[in-house]
Amino acid sequence: MPSITDLPRETAFARFHEGFGQRFILTVDTEEEFNWNAPFQRSGHRLDHVGRLAKFQQFCEGLGVIPTYLMDYPIADSPRAAEILRGPMEAGLAEAGAQLHPWVNPPHDEPVNDFNSFAGNLPYALERAKLFELRDRISRNFGVTPRIYRAGRYGLGPNTASILCEAGIAIDTSVRARFDYSSGGGRNYRDHPVHPYWIDAQCKLLELPLTTVFTGALRKQAGRIYPALWRMPRMRGIMARLKLMERVPLTPEGVTVREAIHATDVAVDKGLPLLVFSFHSPSLHPGSTPYVRDEADLDRLYDWWRGLFAHLAARGVQPTTVSEIMGSVEL
Repeated sequence: MPSITDLPRETAFARFHEGFGQRFILTVDTEEEFNWNAPFQRSGHRLDHVGRLAKFQQFCEGLGVIPTYLMDYPIADSPRAAEILRGPMEAGLAEAGAQLHPWVNPPHDEPVNDFNSFAGNLPYALERAKLFELRDRISRNFGVTPRIYRAGRYGLGPNTASILCEAGIAIDTSVRARFDYSSGGGRNYRDHPVHPYWIDAQCKLLELPLTTVFTGALRKQAGRIYPALWRMPRMRGIMARLKLMERVPLTPEGVTVREAIHATDVAVDKGLPLLVFSFHSPSLHPGSTPYVRDEADLDRLYDWWRGLFAHLAARGVQPTTVSEIMGSVEL
C-alpha cells in the first residue's frame, strides 16, 4: 500500500459520474476548546460551544446543506453533543466523521508534546488503538459509524492508510494542500493537488484534500514562487495586497467572503469537481478561537456562509455528502 503522505500520480485522480457535476462539502472540525497558544495537555479543555451546534445545524438545514461533523474524542464522549446531533445524523441531515487529537484521545500511552500531537508520528499500535477507540465511541453515542477521517493538525503518517482501511473508513480529508507543517514535526503538503485522488484503490480509500487556491496575476507561477517566500511573510503580504499572488484556503477563519468567492471562482473555472470547506466548531462560541472574538464576529461568520452558499448556488455548485461522493466516484 502506498504511503498516504506520498504525492499521487495524476492517474490516481478520482473521476465522478457525469451527473455529479461540481459539488462542495462542508466539513466541521468538531473539537474541544483549548488555548491555541499554550502547550498541548490532556485536561483543562472546555466544551462551552457544544450547545451552539444546534443553531448551526438548523442554519445548514434551512439552506439545504448537510454538514459533516469531524468529531474528536471529547465531542464523541459528550452527552450534550450526542443529544444535539444524533437525531440529524440518523435522519440524514448531518454526517459523522472522526478527527483524532491524540493528546485527548485514549489510550494515553504517549508523552504529550508537539511531535506526538501529529497522530501519524505515533507507533502503529498506538495510532490504531486511538483511532479505533474514537470510531467506536462515535458509533455508540451517535448511532452512526464514521466513514470519513481527518487527522488533527493534518497529522498523517506512514501507517495511517492501512489503519483507516482496517477501520472501514472510506475517505480521508487530512491533506491540507499547499501547506507545509514539517517544521513542527508534521507533514509537507505543499505540492499536493487539490483534486480528489485514490490513496488505495484496493480498499477504496479516497483522499479529499482541503481546498486551497492561489489567486492573483501570478497564480500560475505560485507553485514555484510561493515556497521561495516561505521565510518572507512580509513579502507574501505585499504580493497579496498588490493582487499578484495570494494563498486562499476555503474557510471563514481568517479569509473574507470576497476572497473566498474569488478563490471559489478560480477553482470552479479550473474544473475542480469537489470543493472542501472547513472551520473549527469552537468558532461558534465567541472567545473560543482567534477568529470569533464577540457576537458581532459570530454574526459575520454566519453571513460568510450565507454569501458563500448563495454564490455557489449561482455558479451551479451544489452541496454533497460523504455518502453521495462514495456513490458517485469511479475507480
